[in-house]
Amino acid sequence: MLQSAKGRYGCVTAPHLSAALAGRDVLAAGGSAIEAMVASAATIAVVYPHMNSIGGDGFWLIKKPGQAPIGISACGRAAALATPDWYAGHGEHEQIPARGARAALTAPATIAGWQAALNQLEREPMALNTFLAPAIAHARDGFVTTGNQAACTAAKADELRGVPGFADIFLPGDRAPREGDIFYQPALANTLETLAREGLDSYYTGSLAATHAAYLEAMGSPLRASDLAQCAADIVAPLSTPLSVGTIYNMPPPTQGVSSLMILALFDRLKVAEAEGFDHLHGLIEATKQAFLIRNAELGDPDHMSRPAESWLEAAHLDELHGAIDPRKALDWPYEAKAGDTIWMGATDADGTMVSFIQSVFWEFGSGLTCPDTGVTFQNRGAGFSLEPGANQLAPGKRPFHTLNPAMAELDDGRIMAYGTMGGEGQPQTQAAVFSRYALHGMPLQQAVTAPRWLLGRTWGESSTNLKLEKRFDDELVAALATAGHDVEVLPDAFSDTMGHAGGIVRHPDGLIESAHDPRSNGGAASV
Repeated sequence: MLQSAKGRYGCVTAPHLSAALAGRDVLAAGGSAIEAMVASAATIAVVYPHMNSIGGDGFWLIKKPGQAPIGISACGRAAALATPDWYAGHGEHEQIPARGARAALTAPATIAGWQAALNQLEREPMALNTFLAPAIAHARDGFVTTGNQAACTAAKADELRGVPGFADIFLPGDRAPREGDIFYQPALANTLETLAREGLDSYYTGSLAATHAAYLEAMGSPLRASDLAQCAADIVAPLSTPLSVGTIYNMPPPTQGVSSLMILALFDRLKVAEAEGFDHLHGLIEATKQAFLIRNAELGDPDHMSRPAESWLEAAHLDELHGAIDPRKALDWPYEAKAGDTIWMGATDADGTMVSFIQSVFWEFGSGLTCPDTGVTFQNRGAGFSLEPGANQLAPGKRPFHTLNPAMAELDDGRIMAYGTMGGEGQPQTQAAVFSRYALHGMPLQQAVTAPRWLLGRTWGESSTNLKLEKRFDDELVAALATAGHDVEVLPDAFSDTMGHAGGIVRHPDGLIESAHDPRSNGGAASV
């Protein structure tokens, strides 16, 4: 079994080992957790291109010693041209396409988030080239294609082959790369070198912005140079809620962070005595249903929500929802599921700063639209908007619903925990599994990440909304869940990508740092 990585002066965990090592090297050179995370973010955008890109969005939770956490929402807004009438004029009358240029309708904000995070340093940041050099090298000199990338590209190749630029970058020789192939991205290497030379603002107002604006318009996207120039990250106050063991934090809307907090707050009220049995899984699954019913009905751009997400976390409201959970019987399901593909990474440094970070292009390869001159793939997060009247109707400047939600906790005994996962609909559920196992039931951190998981709903392009379980669960437990009314499907894999790629970092009061990564990913945890 995997063992958690332990260190004294810092640690990074990521779903690809190269990203963890890039961040670790920055820490070893005297950099902060924030600087290490920028290095990891750039590297993961190169070596895990099916899951994220610098053409996507990102979210940060940052906690400095003795200070409350802050959030950074690098969430791109819809283009000024992006209206229902504009889409109707381009032949889209019922829904926004999920792939192609018209799916790329929100500005890519993740690099604005990198800059906002670096601005939180109390000194001048290290040179950009220090952060970006590993990513540049992997893009220019090539990296070994993972099985995850190979399988995902092969599965999506026919769907994306005709999207402009996709085949040029991701189907070398007009085929998906095989596991073990060396994968090169010279155009992306040039882009990262430009960022190192001209500064991160070049992505929005410099030569890179000009290249992207011209390409996006030529391909048929509503994004223009003015949309890129106005793109910025926001400093936000995280949402929080108390539990019996401490306080947990997550991002406010338009992310589903409030759902992650609600699930754990409801489960904590159930006072489950033992982990891994029926009460544990059933309790978390039923808490998930209560949280998702509200999320699906009301969550979106906070400027357009009928009530603030903070009200969902009020004790009286949570008590009411807790009362609706039957401890022996499953609530009838399904519901409208939310898809999404993402990466989560965590970092901490010798000074005690902790970072929980997530970066995404929504679906695998996002819109698929890829600029051949820069190697950048643009997200399709805006495909989640509706063209019909309602709270989620598309409008210029509006922020789309985000599955992304990095998590953090301050435990009453002095431990600080950063944790999270990719996996769209599964993110709040996996967070609940990992946190409840570790913090509520005392399971070792790596074991809490490795242990078998479940998913209520769909992810990775699946349409079914039943309860999926990895096959390592005990047969009697599976039968008990079915008897309670859960629509159970046991997956064939002991470690399934369907369950996302999770990780966690814990800083203990004595200064010990431990981290865990997911055996379902190609990741690693690296400490100094």
